[in-house]
Amino acid sequence: MFEDLKGKTALVTGASGGLGRHFAQVLARAGAEVAVAGRRARAIEETCVQVRAAGGQARPVILDVTDAAQVAAAFSGGGFDIVINNAGIALDGPALTTTAEDWSRVIDTDLSGVFRVAQAAAQAMVGAGKGGSIVNIASIAGLRVAGNLAAYAAAKAGVVHLTKACALEWARHGIRVNALCPGYIETDLNRAFFASEAGRALIRRVPQRRLGQPSDLDGALLLLASDASSFMTGTEIVADGGHLVSSL
Repeated sequence: MFEDLKGKTALVTGASGGLGRHFAQVLARAGAEVAVAGRRARAIEETCVQVRAAGGQARPVILDVTDAAQVAAAFSGGGFDIVINNAGIALDGPALTTTAEDWSRVIDTDLSGVFRVAQAAAQAMVGAGKGGSIVNIASIAGLRVAGNLAAYAAAKAGVVHLTKACALEWARHGIRVNALCPGYIETDLNRAFFASEAGRALIRRVPQRRLGQPSDLDGALLLLASDASSFMTGTEIVADGGHLVSSL
């Protein structure tokens, strides 16, 4: 469906596992040379090994998005054609008891970290005199709230609005900035919960009555990463099985 990504370079943050690892594999299969970024050296090397085993090109990049120096270093060797801003953490707990430290940790990773990487990516693209695609991974929690996710929801809502603001400013440079907003996607980290009674109850609230799989995000990811979306910027694509449009 989409133009291939041969000859393109891509950076995926938070690629130590989960969706980030999957995104790196998807882009590599499409032909991109992928920089696999994350905080844990062994985990990102495992992602690289998996990408290479499937015939793709990958290299590890140690990157903590809360560390401005590490973000700058990730782009010191030049820019990328595609940046997938995926690094993030979640905090599940009542707003009444959320500590200042926990609030700051989530916002610094999930919102400020996205800005640091997007800004560095855009500066490198402008410096190279070329455009590119930045895909910020948000969430349906940034568009509609749920209980016990105040910090995470606030950060993801900020990512959606940040995406629009950067898209507006950077369009003149040929830089497209869009957001991908997944719903409930099954990963190794949440599989046990969704197998529980409480997890199954949540699944029943999804109109399609199922969890999403990482592969359910592939089409949207490749659309936004590729030139197939050359006239799209400042938008969000939701992939949630209809969850956002479910009745109140």
